[in-house]
Parts: sequence; C-alpha cells; structure tokens
Amino acid sequence: MKRVWGKGLIALLIKSAGVTAVVAAASAISINAQAATMSNALVQNYAAAMKSAANSQNSNQVARLVSDDALISMSRKGKTTSLDKDAYLQLLQRSWRDTSNYRYDITVDNIVITGDQAKANVTTNESWVKDGQKVSFVTSSRVTLTLSTGNAVLLRAVSQVTIN
Repeated sequence: MKRVWGKGLIALLIKSAGVTAVVAAASAISINAQAATMSNALVQNYAAAMKSAANSQNSNQVARLVSDDALISMSRKGKTTSLDKDAYLQLLQRSWRDTSNYRYDITVDNIVITGDQAKANVTTNESWVKDGQKVSFVTSSRVTLTLSTGNAVLLRAVSQVTIN
C-alpha cells in the first residue's frame, strides 16, 4: 500500500470516507459468465454483486470481486491516497465493525468495453450510524473492471469522496 497521507491514513479514512465507497464498486458474490469477453451484463452483474456484498457486510465476497492487482485511488478535500487489495479489505472490515445500520447503493453508467476490460462511471451512496451520528457519503469513480475466470473483477478505481 502506498501511503500518501502518512501514518494516520487508515484512521483518517475510517473517520472521513465511506469504506466501500473507496472502491466505489468493489463487490460481492462471484459472478459466473459464459462469455470470454467483457460485456455490459457482466458490468451490471458486478454492480449487483457489489451491492449485495456491501449490504451484507461480507468481505469475503468483496475480495472475490477485487483483483489481486487492484489499485484504488481516493481523493477527498484535495488529499489523495492509494490502497491495494489487502489494505482496502482491512479498511472495509474495520469500518463495518465500528458502524451500524449500514446501507449501500450503486449506479453504473458510461460503460466502455474493450476486449476483456470495461471502464465505467460508478456512483455509490452509503450511509451508516457511528457513535450515534448518521453519516452519508457519495463517491464518484471511474473504474476499470477486468475478466478473471469469466467474472468481472475490479482492477482500478479513481474515486472522489464527498461527505453529505
């Protein structure tokens, strides 16, 4: 994991950014596909799987939909940091453990497919309660999904996080 903000990165992210919003589309259940090339259906299945995994707080399902080579770049208030898959999953698990009433929604548009990859705009809306306070995040991302054993998995995400 490349730390841009220093030692307090994870703590700061937990306090100030939506965990699954970090990925803006990291997702859930394994998606089975018959095709050898990327498709709009695989991208939409990925989004549905992401929503399912996030709402069930299942980090194992999320892990199956994030490439081992994933790089997730997040920006908020002019600060940017990058997370690899392991760092992202650790952040996700800590955040879910420290919150309640977690809700997640995702929309995908502007899908561009080239061979075994798709680029798409992803918007996630997350809310939860932490320390008695309701928190709401909107994350806008440009993601790259790639095929892995016939399934769409997250390879790259460049995200802008906004706290409402």
